[in-house]
Amino acid sequence: MPESVKVTQFQRKLGEAYSIERLFTDVRVALPSGISVDVQLSRYESKGLLRRIYNVFEAALHQGDVNHITGDVHFLNYLMSRRKTILTILDCVSLERLSGIRFRVFWFFWYWLPVKRSAVITVISYSTKKELLKYIACEPEKIQVIHCPVSESFTAKSKAFNEVCPRILQIGTTQNKNIERLSQALKDMNCQFVIIGNLSSSQRFTLDLNSINYENYVDLSETELLEQYYQADLLALVSTYEGFGLPIVEANAVGCPVITSNLYSMPEVAGNAACIVDPYDLADIRSGIERIILDTEYRNRLVEAGFRNIERFRPVYIAAQYAELYKNLYRESKKSKGVG
Repeated sequence: MPESVKVTQFQRKLGEAYSIERLFTDVRVALPSGISVDVQLSRYESKGLLRRIYNVFEAALHQGDVNHITGDVHFLNYLMSRRKTILTILDCVSLERLSGIRFRVFWFFWYWLPVKRSAVITVISYSTKKELLKYIACEPEKIQVIHCPVSESFTAKSKAFNEVCPRILQIGTTQNKNIERLSQALKDMNCQFVIIGNLSSSQRFTLDLNSINYENYVDLSETELLEQYYQADLLALVSTYEGFGLPIVEANAVGCPVITSNLYSMPEVAGNAACIVDPYDLADIRSGIERIILDTEYRNRLVEAGFRNIERFRPVYIAAQYAELYKNLYRESKKSKGVG
């Protein structure tokens, strides 16, 4: 009789759609038979001590054969069975930004303790694994790299490239997205800058100061986001930090050329399917964008490389890796039943 594993995936509660939630929706659809998944959404957003405590107790009451905390709510495993719990860590960006007592508290409750309370850690890039091992002393074998999948909704669509006034797409507006420097690099360039996400007052100030012609969209559905990719002439993701950089492979999938950074996970994810630049060097950013716009042969090479690159990130391939992990942990947890 085929082996059957019941997995509970635990997700954070949020007011809008985020990439990690879309990611695991795609994984669930592509999982092979024999793996059934129940999604447990935290009742409260991860804000405040009492709400987090409630979420911890609630999560403990909804455990499956395998528990999988899918990201950004690491603390949910405090009361779970360690031997059958997987924790996905997306990045270590908060540890990069904090210092002093705030760093120590966050490090202990958000990283060290959840890592100790998990049988397996998955990360979304080798870059994140390297970072995590810098902060947490554990066996490297405990940390497995499983990349993010690109949704099957993102398919190629031909579009004539607008060399006169290209439409440059930017996904995300958090500090690491480097919008201020990108705005400065675009100064006096004839283009339409399209930004997805809530802009801060300082970002708007920089855009206006550099006379950037821009559009801003928030709370887009996946269909609306996909349409922005189709309309774009190129994607700019010149971030100073990314745990993965999902827009890179999404742009690859639709046939949109990409410029991205030479830091952290971005070269790993992009391979040879993007123009790689120094995100702190305005001249390098501008030169890369201009090369994509003006060099048709180079631009076409990036697009073709992108179509090859996305084969590494197909949902069925990524889901198979999670399925194998679920099965292995289920078998191991049954062997060690009674060990906490």
